This record gives sequence, C-alpha cells and structure tokens, in this order.
Amino acid sequence: MEPVFVILIGCAAALAGLVVGFFVRKSIAEKKIGSAEEQSKRILEDAIKDAENSKKEALISAKEEIFQMKKDADFDVKERRKEVSRLERRVTQKEETLDAKLEGIEKKEAALAEKHAQADKLKEQIDDTLKSQTAMLERIAGLTAEQAKAELISKLDSELAHETALKISEYEEQFRDEADVKARDILSLAIQRCAADLVSEVAISVVQIPGDEMKGRIIGREGRNIRTIENLTGVELIIDDTPDVITVSGFDPVRREIARIALEKLIADGRIHPARIEEMVEKAKREVDNAIKQAGDKAVFEAGVHGLHPELIKLLGRMKYRTSYGQNALRHSIEVSLLAGVIADELGADVTMARRAGLLHDIGKAVTAEAEGSHVQLGVEIATKYRENKDIIHAIAAHHNDTEPTSVLDYIIQAADAISAARPGARREDVENYIKRLQKLEEVAGDFEGVEKTFAIQAGREVRIMVKPDMIDDDKMKILARDIAKKIEGELDYPGQIKVSVIRESRCVDYAK
Repeated sequence: MEPVFVILIGCAAALAGLVVGFFVRKSIAEKKIGSAEEQSKRILEDAIKDAENSKKEALISAKEEIFQMKKDADFDVKERRKEVSRLERRVTQKEETLDAKLEGIEKKEAALAEKHAQADKLKEQIDDTLKSQTAMLERIAGLTAEQAKAELISKLDSELAHETALKISEYEEQFRDEADVKARDILSLAIQRCAADLVSEVAISVVQIPGDEMKGRIIGREGRNIRTIENLTGVELIIDDTPDVITVSGFDPVRREIARIALEKLIADGRIHPARIEEMVEKAKREVDNAIKQAGDKAVFEAGVHGLHPELIKLLGRMKYRTSYGQNALRHSIEVSLLAGVIADELGADVTMARRAGLLHDIGKAVTAEAEGSHVQLGVEIATKYRENKDIIHAIAAHHNDTEPTSVLDYIIQAADAISAARPGARREDVENYIKRLQKLEEVAGDFEGVEKTFAIQAGREVRIMVKPDMIDDDKMKILARDIAKKIEGELDYPGQIKVSVIRESRCVDYAK
C-alpha cells in the first residue's frame, strides 16, 4: 500500500505545482499586458501630437503659398491692365487715322466719278466725230472701211514681199563677194572638227598588254626600248594612262602593222631589250612581207587578172592595210575588177582589160603615205613605170574625172567604182540611215505653206520644191527658198551643203473643138 500512497502523494504534489505555476504565469502575463497597453497609449498619444503639429505646419505653409500666389496674380493683373490700356490707345489712334483716310478716299472717288463722267462724254463726242469722218471718207473713196483695210493690207504685203526679195538678192550678192573668205573659214573649221576622228580612224592601231607593269618594260631604262622600236619601225608609240593598252600611231599602214606584230611578239616572249627588239622587228617585217605577197597573189587570182608585174602585185597586197571611209581598199579594188568585167561583158567590151583596169584603178593608194600627190596621180605614175597598157593608164587617170573620160573602158571603171562605193554597207552610212535622211529632208521642206511636192535628189545634196503658183509668186519664191534653207540648217545634220531649188509652174489649158 505504501508505494501506491507515495505515487498518489507525488501526483497530488505535481498537480499542486501545476496549479501554482499557472497562477504565477497568469499574474506575470497580466502585468506584461498592462505595461504594453500603457506603452501603446503613450505611442498613440505621441503620434496624435506629431500629426497635429504637422497639420499646423502644413496649414501655415499653405497659407503663406496662397498669399504669395495672390500677390503674384495681383501684379500680373495690373501689368495686363496697363498693356490693355496701351493697346486701346493705339487702336483709338488708328481708328482716327483710318477715318481721316476714308474721308480723303471718298473725296477722291467723288472727283474720279466726275472725271469719268466727263471722259464718257468726250468719248461719245469722239466716236460721233470718227463715225462722221469715216462716213465722209467712205463717200469720198467709194469703199467701205473693211474694203479699204483689205486693200491696204494686200498692197503692204505685196510691197513687203517685193522689198524682202530685193533685200535677199542684195544679201546674196554681198555673200557671193565674201564667198572665198567664208569658204576658207568653213573649211578650216571643218578640218579642225574632223581631223581628230579621221586621224584616229586611219593612223592608229591598238596593242593589248597583260598589265601596266609591261608599259615600264616596253619603255625601258631611260626610254631606250621605246626609242629602239620607234627608230626601227618608223612609228610613234603612245603610252598613256589608258589601262592595258599601247597605241601605235603612224600614217604608213604597213609600218604600223610591223610595229604591232613586233610588239605582240615582244610581249609574248617577255624579253624586251634593244637586241631582242631588232630581232622581233625583222621577224615582223618578214611576216608582213609574206602577208602582202599572199594578199596580192590572192587578189590577182580572185580577179582573174594575169601577167602583172611582181611589184604591182606587191603594191596590191599593201592595200590590204589601207581603208577609205571604213572600206578596205584591196577588197574595193577586187569588187571594182569583178563589176567592171560583168559590165564589159554585157556591153561587148574587152573583159580582160576591164578587170585589169578595175583591179589597178586605186593602186596609187598603196603609196599615198610615202609620196606626194593624189592617189590618181600616183596610180598613173606607177602604171606608167611598170609599162601598163595606155588605155588602162587613161582609165586610172579618168576614174575620178581628173582627166576627161574618152573611151568605153573609162566609163566602165567609173561606173564600177561608183557601184562598189555606193553598195549599202560598203561604207560608213548604211542604207537605212541614208533613206531616213532623205525622208527627213523632204519632210522639212514640205512643212511650209504653199508647198505642193518635195523631192530629195542627188543623194540628198539637193531638194526640189514644187509650189502652188496661185499661193507663191516670184517674189515669195526667194523668201521661201531662204526660209527652207534656214530650217534645214537648224534641224538637220549633213556633210557639205544642200541646194534648195524652188520651182513655180503655171499652166493654161484649153481645147479647140
């Protein structure tokens, strides 16, 4: 029983301890809660006091700011009132000025109205006077005003046309007196404008090089290489800023071809020095000589001409490198030879002589770069030197009318030469552009009043205009010709000059019955 009793006593003691501890903790907690509430009340009271102080300060600051804004607004109002007062004074002054001006304008308008009334009265009086004078003049002249005006205009037109025609004739005579001087000026100007293009066409060849470094090698140390080439070939080398190109310049086409071939060989070989240059120039000369001989032999064979002197054949071959208006001289000679043979065959003339004369008619062009004189004179000298037939020599001399043609052979060579040169595409101007130029010429001449028909003839060197005789009289013809010539000068591009011929024809037809 004792252990149970001890346990019960222990449990009772523990329970008593718990109850005592509970009340002790409760007492301590209540004390802490009481102190916390007092602290919170103090904090709340301090916060209320701070808030009331801040509120008072904010109210004081707001009142001060409102007072300052009111003060600034009052100042602005005063300033604006002053400005408004000033503007009002200015407006009042302007109104007074405008009133004064309006009063002056009204006075002037009244004066002007009075003057207009007086002017209207004067105009009526003048009109009445003019009408009475016109009626009196019409009675005296027996014509109405419109009839008199038409007659006066007709008379003035006639006198003006006559005076204009006289002036044109006077100016034409004056121009004829100055024709030589004007012609020299025009020719010199034309030569200056066309010389560069012509020289570029017939006197230069272009050699392509792999790079600009090659230019320095061709020039050589102190220019010794380029001098050697120029001395050996007789041409001029132009080495400028044009990339990858050297220009060979010279009037002798054979020398220019030799220089071109030699340069190409030197560039391909890569070794460029005076000794190598001499070797390559000699090789180029041999190649060109062989090409000339082959070209001459081929031309003679193609034309069917036999028995020519070897030097003549060589000269024919040199023409391979000669051009005229873009047409190869050797090809042109072969064409003339073949055409002359066909024409001679149709006419029953000597075909062999015609072919021979046609092949040799331009032989002088082979030496024009070396000798003085025209290619006709040089051709006659060459044919005489190699003892050609006198009829062939005369045909060469007459193919450009330097000598009067006297035989059938002369006329055959002239015709064959003209046909070869005039063939569309043979020379620079093609047939399409040629036809367009003629059409444009006719259109320009046909735009004038009184023109009935226009005809472009002589390959565009002349335009003939048929006019209506009832609209264009003899005096107006001169004026029309002058006006058409001026329009052609202003609107068309053409070589040389164009002759303007105006034709007026009157016909009277009747029948006997």
